Amino acid sequence: MRDSGTDSAGVPALITPTVDLYSAWHEAHAEWGPGAHEDGFGLLPSDDVDSAAGFEVWVARLAAASADSGDRRCSYRWIVEGDRVLGGIALRHGTGDFVRKFGHIGYGIRPSARRRGLATWALSQIIAEARTVGMDHMSAVCAADNLGSAKTIERHGGVLEAIEDTELGPAWRYRIPVPGQNGTSGVEGR
Repeated sequence: MRDSGTDSAGVPALITPTVDLYSAWHEAHAEWGPGAHEDGFGLLPSDDVDSAAGFEVWVARLAAASADSGDRRCSYRWIVEGDRVLGGIALRHGTGDFVRKFGHIGYGIRPSARRRGLATWALSQIIAEARTVGMDHMSAVCAADNLGSAKTIERHGGVLEAIEDTELGPAWRYRIPVPGQNGTSGVEGR
């Protein structure tokens, strides 16, 4: 993954989180508004992202999670266009409780960048990354009233497996196949 989003405007890229986009990330973060959460960024309530030092600690935590070799590994990517942060997407590699609850995938697009196909594009990129680490399927969970996210998941072959009651309300759980190198499904059981 590239370390900065220096492509010309209009061309999205997935990059690893970087402190170089501190101001751009804050612009995106402000757009979500208070109290809202940004799926795909790995942002915890305890993260101090308002100060440059706290932001640097948070980005380092994301990098460490991406480098983890265990069940807690999570690859974080930012969706950028030029020097603008448009969203985030995360690939959780494990099979632990967090993945069982929230799925292998988490993503969010800032409100002003929605309805442009960015989530669909980013999900296709993450599916390719999942293939390279040997995954044959992924799970994704979205709020039952998030029809845009449901359509994005379904565009990638997502099949509704369950409707669950969560502390945030009803949620749909999907299974997304990860095609093998030759377009067939990968080895089952991962």
